[in-house]
Amino acid sequence: MKVLVSACILGENCKYNGKNNRNRLAINLLKNYEIIPICPEMLAGMKTPRPCAEIVNGVVTDENGNDVNSEYMQAVEIALSKIENDDIGLAVLQSRSPTCGVNQIYDGSFSGKLIPGMGLFAQALKQKGYKVVDVESFIDESGSS
Repeated sequence: MKVLVSACILGENCKYNGKNNRNRLAINLLKNYEIIPICPEMLAGMKTPRPCAEIVNGVVTDENGNDVNSEYMQAVEIALSKIENDDIGLAVLQSRSPTCGVNQIYDGSFSGKLIPGMGLFAQALKQKGYKVVDVESFIDESGSS
């Protein structure tokens, strides 16, 4: 089975702050599958680091108040076109991201407050029928990821 995985989970430094969200447990659990790493923002040519972005009233906005929704929507379209011919059985995406968040996203106040919701890419994948899971579902018995 092919598994689509947010590239930051695999250790790629593509987060807005230039870092990653490497998740050893997820990497280990997925090691026997064909992994397709993806970062919509990087595919769209967004720089790293870049200003933090959150969904504010349905529009992706950066921490400086700039409407960056069109750039993020373009990133989603590029990512979808990249995987359209792949038979993907599962997508494991990074938590809370305005692009990849599955269960929760930040509320748009840039204060760290979370609300139920999905990022743009996660929504698009789900609408197309992909099985999408949050990387935080890969928690071991001790509670660490």
